[in-house]
Amino acid sequence: MKIKNSFIIICLCLLVISCDKERVFDEYKSVGNSWHKDSIISFELPKLEAKKTYNLYVNIRNNDDYPFNNLFLIVSLEQPNKKIKVDTLEYQMTNPDGTLLGEGFTDIKESKLFYKDKVSFTQKGIYKIHIKHAVRQTGKIAGVSSLDGVSDVGFRIESVE
Repeated sequence: MKIKNSFIIICLCLLVISCDKERVFDEYKSVGNSWHKDSIISFELPKLEAKKTYNLYVNIRNNDDYPFNNLFLIVSLEQPNKKIKVDTLEYQMTNPDGTLLGEGFTDIKESKLFYKDKVSFTQKGIYKIHIKHAVRQTGKIAGVSSLDGVSDVGFRIESVE
């Protein structure tokens, strides 16, 4: 009986700790062992309240196979009226000594990368996010065809209160 009660208490504690009140949307898509330069990761966003504002993030899961210290992304926000807002973004992914930034206890790190703040979704209809990498080696014009070390790409929306 004591073991059963202890198990229930532990489960309840984990449930309370894992609650995330700000999260509105948080989804990941796997890219395998490397992210191909022509692979566009897309997310269809849920219906969001027009009167609220939201902070937007790109999430990346990577490991020690990631060969660069930064990451360039092209992120497109497709609005219901088919207008597309495109941003080219750069993020620092490693410390000066080459160790990966991000959260995690294993060799896989999760980075929550800021995209936009205080965004309102005022148009009725479906919004979509499209993400692709734009990493290039120094001095080369062609993009890196396969970006090693990235396993998952995610998108997160948090409500601003």
